[in-house]
Amino acid sequence: MKNIALYIDIAFCLVVLPIMVALSPIERWVHNFTTYMVVAGMWLYMVYIINRAFAVPFLFGRGIKKIYGVIMILGSFIITFCLSSIELYHPKPNVFDFGIVRHLPQIQQYQQTLWTLFMIVESFSVAVGLLVHNNIQKAHIQAAESERDTAIIKMYRAQIKPHFMFNTLNSLYGLFLTENKSALPSLEKFISMMRYIHMSSNRDLVSLREEGGYIREYVEVQSLRLSEMTKVVLNIGIENEALMIPPMLLVTFVENCFKHGVSPVEESLIQINLSEEGGNLFFTTSNRIFPREKIGEHMGIENCRRRLELLYSGKYQLITDSNNGIYRVSLQIRLIE
Repeated sequence: MKNIALYIDIAFCLVVLPIMVALSPIERWVHNFTTYMVVAGMWLYMVYIINRAFAVPFLFGRGIKKIYGVIMILGSFIITFCLSSIELYHPKPNVFDFGIVRHLPQIQQYQQTLWTLFMIVESFSVAVGLLVHNNIQKAHIQAAESERDTAIIKMYRAQIKPHFMFNTLNSLYGLFLTENKSALPSLEKFISMMRYIHMSSNRDLVSLREEGGYIREYVEVQSLRLSEMTKVVLNIGIENEALMIPPMLLVTFVENCFKHGVSPVEESLIQINLSEEGGNLFFTTSNRIFPREKIGEHMGIENCRRRLELLYSGKYQLITDSNNGIYRVSLQIRLIE
């Protein structure tokens, strides 16, 4: 916007204002009152420059700056009044310049012209200044909103990571407590998962392949503690390694499957699918629902929904459905425009 404002300033000073002056009946004035016309022209340019550089910005300032802005605007009117009060000539009674009838006989035609040009310069400079100020304000608001959204996203990520860690540690504790042979491999995978969380915590985006690898490790760790009553089907198909996604965005839906879709006495099926095609991410999960009371059980899903709205507003579709005891999630994100 700064460059656009500069182009407008140049166009007005080099094109618009000279044309407006040329359209005025200035031939005789320039010939007979050269010094006055040069001074008047320089004053009009000074009014524009002073308004754009100082007066209008000061009007939107605080304290003494606002007063300075008002003084500059009033001062330009006073100086213009003094300049227009100079009498260049006294026309004969009932004789009008170049046959043009003046609606204000007490004011000479050159005075009317000076005030007309002054008001054009004053109005245009103030209008451009207001436009620039408005766009600066919008830029500040957008920057503030961006910082707020970034802070909110970091807050959500900070909430998610401890949630995963404590749940997985609880699962590992059960494996070691029962002296399960899978305890040590599970611990190794857990360390790998924690390494990924640590490395991705300072990154806004990770590759979709990395996120898919983390989901695979998470599913493997959770599957080690499952009984024969639960079957897990995981399909991950990612070919485009250039696709990026915010870290820890999808895992909450996977964790939700294991938190609500596992029973030690009833058969259950957990299905997780992650794929991409044409720059679009496709992610689905389905699991049985076994009722249980848990504090904050919907926090993770709601956090993901808010993150999606902040990061991909208008570019994603998230559908959750619970029907016949089966909970389904369908997520589609446009990652490439």
